[in-house]
Amino acid sequence: MAKSKHLCLIALLPPQEVQQFANEIKQHFAEVYNSHHAQKSPPHVTLQPPFHWQQEDSPTLEQKLSHFAKAQSPVPMTLSGFGAFAPRVIYINVLKTPQLLAMQKQLMTELEESFGIVHPASKNRPFSPHLTVAFRDLTKPNFRAAWQEFQQRSLYFEFTVSQLTLLIHNGKQWEIGNEFSFEGEG
Repeated sequence: MAKSKHLCLIALLPPQEVQQFANEIKQHFAEVYNSHHAQKSPPHVTLQPPFHWQQEDSPTLEQKLSHFAKAQSPVPMTLSGFGAFAPRVIYINVLKTPQLLAMQKQLMTELEESFGIVHPASKNRPFSPHLTVAFRDLTKPNFRAAWQEFQQRSLYFEFTVSQLTLLIHNGKQWEIGNEFSFEGEG
């Protein structure tokens, strides 16, 4: 019998009201700039980029994530303005706090040491936390027009994230697979 693999990623999801705000921006990109791809996932900050995982081994991965999360303290996050990875991606900027940077590095190290999960591109560039609102299907002309609209737009949210989220791709879009609470003392 063939083993089936999931495409997974590990992320931090903002509170519901921030997700709703980000989804409204994604909807604007879909309607005005014909960019729909960002709507295929809940608004999130990726800590571990997509990787393939055997479905049968999900309990092993989830046990590791649960153990990792229990040792973490809730993470304060600040979203401030918009940023871009020209010529395709526009995102809500996430401030690089020491706690966020340390958690991401620790998570990637533990997943590599425990399971050999490595995202080669991420090892060769600094972690740049962001919350994507348009990418991949945003054309270069639409990127330029959208960036004119969004680069000076103000946005500011402060909140605390108290769980790690495992997202699983179902073949069409990303869904929440499981959530793991942070139980460490701040």
